[in-house]
Amino acid sequence: MTDIVKTETLSWSRMDGVIELELHRAPANEIGSQTLADLEAFVAVLPDLQNEASALLIQSSIAAGFCAGADLRELYNTGKSMESNDRVDGVRDFLNRIHAVLNAIDESPLTTIAAVHGTTFGGGFELALVCDLIIADKMTRFCFPELRLGLIPGFGGIPRLKRDLGNAVVRDLLLTGRSMNATKAAQVGLVSQLVGEGKSLVAARSTARQILKFDKGTSIAAKRFVKPIPHAELREEIEIFCDLFSRPAVEAGLRRFVESEDPYPYLP
Repeated sequence: MTDIVKTETLSWSRMDGVIELELHRAPANEIGSQTLADLEAFVAVLPDLQNEASALLIQSSIAAGFCAGADLRELYNTGKSMESNDRVDGVRDFLNRIHAVLNAIDESPLTTIAAVHGTTFGGGFELALVCDLIIADKMTRFCFPELRLGLIPGFGGIPRLKRDLGNAVVRDLLLTGRSMNATKAAQVGLVSQLVGEGKSLVAARSTARQILKFDKGTSIAAKRFVKPIPHAELREEIEIFCDLFSRPAVEAGLRRFVESEDPYPYLP
């Protein structure tokens, strides 16, 4: 077993051929500058870790859910004193960095598993989508709430969802802003296993052990065949996001979010 490496927002370890990445930033694993830096540290050591592993499991120890998405309060507070061009440049830099992280996980030769529960929204949904398998407990909800802010998903969610599902499901999630429960997600093929409340991590660990039974080289070849990385569309998504981000409606939407007294303003 490798030693557990713990940072401010996440931790990782390797044991018996399985790497586990745990998100633990309260209250809901929002992805801000610190989480991004910690994820970059993880993917920097991933090539060494995966030499002695066959599976990567991503999970959350936060009761609220897997991940609520980008840290919108940090985004708003960081940018409110900047000129519009500087705000957009800052957002583009952040997106390029988070895309590099998620692409590294997407392209990993390991079989990757997201064990999700509760809120799996926005950037958290996009993190789950880079994984080969999503195992969800029955209380999980998936959503792209960015439409409420005048934006589209920016962490690669649209190209990856299109890669995995039919366009009718993609358009429904993207254009209505509605959430999808775990049962529906399993029915449309987004979720590979639907389990009881609080059981997603147990099921994911069991699945990882099953993966270890097979030849790693064969798994790598199969993954490359069935899971192309939509690089051109991912780059296009960043540009569309940045164009939208420069519009006054987005600043107004972020302000409403930040000023909301609702403890979970990102929920439908």
